[in-house]
Amino acid sequence: MRRLGTVFAVFVLLAGAACHTNRPLWSATPGDKTARGTIAGILRTAGGDVLPGRRVNAIQVGTSESYSAVTNVTGGFSIPVPPGKYRLEPELREGEKVLREPGVVNINKSDLDANLEIVVGS
Repeated sequence: MRRLGTVFAVFVLLAGAACHTNRPLWSATPGDKTARGTIAGILRTAGGDVLPGRRVNAIQVGTSESYSAVTNVTGGFSIPVPPGKYRLEPELREGEKVLREPGVVNINKSDLDANLEIVVGS
């Protein structure tokens, strides 16, 4: 029984060390690109139906760097991005176009811009 306790203690110690990244969750260092923000929202049709399984790209204005996520079963998406200005581009099917989108989204360090809505229709 004593050996089992020692094995468990070593496992807990190693598991805890594996989860620690030695990086702060938030950094006030200017120019730090590791402090990411998040762009989150929902992709739906003009009739209000959600669109699961669609890719949504966040394109950084000025650099054209692209970050993306696939919408979940509720049409929701969440894209981690470095600080900057972004425009959102959803995956469109034949005959579809974007009817409404949030425009340029400005993300700061550790910022969350949620509840954005992209509406797609014919």
